Amino acid sequence: MDITRRTILTAGAATAAAAIFPRPHVARAALPLTQPKLPFAEADLAPVISAKTVGLHYGKHHKAYYDKLNTLAAGTPYADMELTDIVTQSAKSKDAADVKIFNNAAQAWNHVAYWDQFVPGGPNRPTGDLAASVDETFGGYDGFIKRAVDVSDTVFGTGWVWLTRGDDDRFALIGYEDGKNPVAVGRPAYLGIDIWEHAYYVDYENRKAEHIRAVLDKLVNWRVVEERLKS
Repeated sequence: MDITRRTILTAGAATAAAAIFPRPHVARAALPLTQPKLPFAEADLAPVISAKTVGLHYGKHHKAYYDKLNTLAAGTPYADMELTDIVTQSAKSKDAADVKIFNNAAQAWNHVAYWDQFVPGGPNRPTGDLAASVDETFGGYDGFIKRAVDVSDTVFGTGWVWLTRGDDDRFALIGYEDGKNPVAVGRPAYLGIDIWEHAYYVDYENRKAEHIRAVLDKLVNWRVVEERLKS
């Protein structure tokens, strides 16, 4: 199957499923791309992530990536592409204009995947074969969290930590600077932790590790991750 054509299923409060490469704008492959609505209320992630942080993060930062992308991509070949395709195609170019498009497209994409993995209603720990894979790779869920924190410290400045696959096709937690992500380099993106300061500073100030631990301990809906693995 052509993985770039897989679509993300719109998540409601009770159910969520996502493809490896989420495509939040599937109604039409043309600008303007529309920022999807949050699949939960702004207060639903509290106290791990406050309603204030969600409001700022989604309503200001995420929205800005969509707005800027629509402006930058207008009149270019990207104008007729879906979001995932914009990410993968612009990632191949070193042209300054394409780099700007990539930065905003990747961040628009990253945040859709980010919000969808927090849909309430699923298990906050991996189960079955997924749990066995996490245990085998990271030595248990506590080891998984510790590895995520350690990897976050390898990212200088802003960026993300993604659960993806390494060159050996085993699970790997990899840090990416700025808006870069696994999709841009042809890898799957199963779970992403935003370590830009706007994701946590209102609630945790400079305690990034505490934020990561809390998110992975209490917020991730592992059913969403499992569905991404199956796609």
